[in-house]
Amino acid sequence: MKAVIAWFADNSVAANMLMALIVAIGVVSLGRVNIEVLPELDPRLVSISVPYPGASPAEVEESICTRIEEAVWDVDGIEEINSTASENAGTVLVEVRTDADPRIVLDDIKVRVDAIDTFPEEAEQPIVTEIVVRKKVIEVAIAADADEWSLRRLAEEVRDELLALEGLSQVELINARPYELTVELSEDRLRRYGLTFDEVAAALRRSSLNLPGGAVRAADGEILLRSSAQAYDGIDFEELVVRTGTDGSRVLLRDVADVVDGFRETDQASRFDGRPSIQLRVFRVGDQSALAVADTVKAYVERKSASLSDVFTLTTWGDESKILESRLETLMRNGLQGLVLVFVILALFLRFRLAFWVALGIPVCFVGTLAVMPSLDTSVNMISLFAFILVMGIVVDDAIVVAESVHTHQSKQKEGRAGARRGALEIAQPVLFAVSTTILAFLPMAFMDGAMSRLWFMIPAVVIPTLVFSLVESLLILPAHLSHTPRLVEWLSTVPPFSWWTRFQARFSQGLETFALKRYAPILRTALRWRFATLAVAVGLMATTFGVISNGMLNFNFMPNIEGDNVAAQIKLPPGTPIERTTEVAQIVEDAAAQLQEELRGTDPKVGDGDLVQHYFTALGSQPYRANSQSNDGLGGKSIGGAHLAEVTLQLVPSETRETSATVLEQRWRELVAPNLPPDAEVEFSAALTGADKDVQVRLRAPSTETLIAASQDLQDTLASYSGVYGIRDSYEEGKREVDLDLGPAGEQLGLRQADVARQVRQAFYGEEVQRMQRGRDDVRVMLRFPAAERRELSELERMRVRTADGAEVPLGDVATASLSRGYAAIDRSNRQRSLVVEADIDTQVQNKEALRRELEETILPGLEARHAGLVTGFSGTEKERSDSLAQLARYYVIALLGIFALMAIPFRSYVQPLLVMSAIPFGIVGAIGGHLITGHDLSMLSILGIIALSGVVVNDSLVLVDFVNRELRAGVGLIDAVMAAGVARFRAVILTSVTTFAGLTPLMLERSVQAQFMVPMAVSLAFGVMFATAITLLLVPCLFALFVRPAVDEEAVARDAGVVPV
Repeated sequence: MKAVIAWFADNSVAANMLMALIVAIGVVSLGRVNIEVLPELDPRLVSISVPYPGASPAEVEESICTRIEEAVWDVDGIEEINSTASENAGTVLVEVRTDADPRIVLDDIKVRVDAIDTFPEEAEQPIVTEIVVRKKVIEVAIAADADEWSLRRLAEEVRDELLALEGLSQVELINARPYELTVELSEDRLRRYGLTFDEVAAALRRSSLNLPGGAVRAADGEILLRSSAQAYDGIDFEELVVRTGTDGSRVLLRDVADVVDGFRETDQASRFDGRPSIQLRVFRVGDQSALAVADTVKAYVERKSASLSDVFTLTTWGDESKILESRLETLMRNGLQGLVLVFVILALFLRFRLAFWVALGIPVCFVGTLAVMPSLDTSVNMISLFAFILVMGIVVDDAIVVAESVHTHQSKQKEGRAGARRGALEIAQPVLFAVSTTILAFLPMAFMDGAMSRLWFMIPAVVIPTLVFSLVESLLILPAHLSHTPRLVEWLSTVPPFSWWTRFQARFSQGLETFALKRYAPILRTALRWRFATLAVAVGLMATTFGVISNGMLNFNFMPNIEGDNVAAQIKLPPGTPIERTTEVAQIVEDAAAQLQEELRGTDPKVGDGDLVQHYFTALGSQPYRANSQSNDGLGGKSIGGAHLAEVTLQLVPSETRETSATVLEQRWRELVAPNLPPDAEVEFSAALTGADKDVQVRLRAPSTETLIAASQDLQDTLASYSGVYGIRDSYEEGKREVDLDLGPAGEQLGLRQADVARQVRQAFYGEEVQRMQRGRDDVRVMLRFPAAERRELSELERMRVRTADGAEVPLGDVATASLSRGYAAIDRSNRQRSLVVEADIDTQVQNKEALRRELEETILPGLEARHAGLVTGFSGTEKERSDSLAQLARYYVIALLGIFALMAIPFRSYVQPLLVMSAIPFGIVGAIGGHLITGHDLSMLSILGIIALSGVVVNDSLVLVDFVNRELRAGVGLIDAVMAAGVARFRAVILTSVTTFAGLTPLMLERSVQAQFMVPMAVSLAFGVMFATAITLLLVPCLFALFVRPAVDEEAVARDAGVVPV
């Protein structure tokens, strides 16, 4: 190693070629680095979905979910199983363990599910897929006051034309009802013609089909035989023969039924800016650029809009590329500002020549990291750019230490090459171990599991390669550059304004040295004399800081609370509410949105005369914004839909181009809606991008619903007894009213069975699927059922006739009894038991969130399990992820600390000295917590990650300081004199490395845009932790060294330096 360093220091051509090679490979690799807003997440989930049309949640649970769970629960590699039984479908989500391959687990699950032969006949084929997060780029809203057919045809035309464009591969219709052809048979016509549903269905299946008939092998060639009688539209179906008389007369389908060629009966629809709409969602695939995809779509929409009539409008919205551009632009601006600050500080502390070469290493290291990013499957995104900013001030630390050492030797020897060689060799070992400890501190983030692990991985994936390249640059390239001064640099230092700066820097440098000798040295001498008191003050300060946390003066949120560029209103009415009623309430909220848009026009100085609210989108029968933003394991870890639900979402001008807060808009919108809202409607507003989850989320599991409901009420009552806890509720929700039919004795006497009655009622009210036909690219169902008018009242059920085996017709009311009850809106299951989630919010001004959480974990939940037999409790949603993530970090952090200890014990050849160096870590944490208090930020997961990274950074200065003390001791200098000499000699380097780290992060900490707030807590932890640890390094570490390394040896030296003769 020493020979390599010496050879590069003596061979500037080799050093420059190495630097050029790093830069060249990095530049070439730029084209292979993807650019995206956030890295692609891997949810590690397998979904098993089984449609069961017309079934209630209870039927779906019994017939679908339970059977799937029992079939797959013991598949190797499964972490957890969660199921949702809802109306018409059952979904089972299987979470795959991090040590298992999701594809192997998927294959095993498919085999198990395919082997189930007890699903109901009416259930459709299971769909088993691995959930993959797709990369949405932009949406196109097609709106018109036109019929649904016209809107759908235009949407399909636009979709096909978009897919024909180069660079677009995936475009989907959203909020478009599937095609369906309905044959409506009324009870009166059935009786008039003496027909049954079964007879009509059989006739249609016999008449509408394509059937291959083999081939005729004639002498002149083979001739294929086929029957092509498939009906494809309403007119074709109307001409199908239902019955033929003995006299040749025919009864056609149009005689006995009305054929409606339309759309499936669903409760979902959408409006865009107050008009009926269909959305097209455009995704990017593979290495497609989000910016290029968005530009292609926007150019197409502009061309297409010019060719359409005024009835239709095409609008792009939800443009992720705008978010990408603004986020990346903000972070790059902060990065450049930080780079300038770092260079200015380097030029202030070091001579211009040293500052120039040290600063040059930053872009070289960054370009080198870009070269390896494709190999690490790392993209340029918000997290990786933040990592570059994070490491900017750290990456120069080793270069500063090397430059200082080289400068010192060159000043003594008056010879450039030899001084560079000796300076680099002298400091190589501590620099190597200092960088290694920093790398170790960042490694825990690379091994985390969970849904967010991909985000955290981006940080070490950038920081670690950058640090490796910084080691190469500082030990192999920098010494060669410092061995001589380029003529241009020499000339620049003599030309104004550089000559002025050179003189100013010389005075500043002299002033810094004077400060170290005249101010710092006496303070250090006093601290060494009163080292026990110094240690006591430091420990007291640390205890006070950790007391601040335990007393709840600093809140902890897993993710920081950040508002977004959308404001959503979730509308909820009692289950069973018809979609028409929900639409009326949604219209009230929508009208308020239009009023808000008009009211705020021209009020924001940044926006000018434009609209602050760009668009508003209404979803009827679903809540897509909530479904996308909520936790996978919270109150709605299932699809959020139903005729009683709706949602209105406002798209605002991006945060960086407006001054008005989204929270202010949310409050005003709430005020406009409140006076007109009916009492049975609930509307929940949200402007949060992250951190909107509930403070308390507890999942309860039990064998029976009765136990769950009782335990839930018990827990809610307990939470309500705590002041400051509000918004307490659970996920249990009563569903629609249900009519349960039971065959009576009269029906049994007529030869009817329960299955006969149930099947005929299903045919009439849900319908019977006669066939499915392929019409173009669409799979169209053909359904046979009562007309819509005969399915609106319960009296129609009583009027319905049931057909017996001998053809007799009897009223349903004569052969069956009906009981009315209330069912479930949905049934959640977790690990093969029914479950629900209890959630609540906490007012942190009144209640200590962490104290309540500990009490829940240690007292309340165990007591709840003891009171309710079979109950299993645990945290859910964000709270569960928080617990899992912190537990993982704690394990990996301990391993990292042990690694740091081992790395320092080897060169120091001591078990005590590494502990002295690592004493800076807890005080760095003190600084990080103090930084959060000063800046007003809550602690978050990002803060914790910053503190872990801080642990590797703060030991670097202490490590170099202790190394200097050891060299002085080996030279025969007394302990106290060695400690004093080390403090003064390393004062400039310690201050400079800390200030550059702080300066590199300052622009980001001062950034007020929404997109930066996600990153700020980590920057605060690192910046303030490093600054506070500087004082610890310069004062406490020397005192600890004097206390624990031969403490009695130089007592007389301490007294002599203080002017006191010991007695």
